[in-house]
Amino acid sequence: MPKANKVKIYSTSTCPWCVKTKEFLKANSIKYEDVNVGNDEKARNEMFEKSGQFGVPVTDVNGTIIVGYDKEALKKALGL
Repeated sequence: MPKANKVKIYSTSTCPWCVKTKEFLKANSIKYEDVNVGNDEKARNEMFEKSGQFGVPVTDVNGTIIVGYDKEALKKALGL
């Protein structure tokens, strides 16, 4: 049985790449926490501390930070 992944995606409601990332996670039955940085300054600062930038999506998979919609990096980080 694969280990449980702790996945957090920093996104905004208007970001098409955020939607693609979430669809990829759903398609692979990966549970995730969605954090909308468009209206949450604390979360936006947390995302910046982890990634060094304000662009979304930023996905945190067990501490591995993936910037943008990078399917291969997501697969690798998730062990897919």
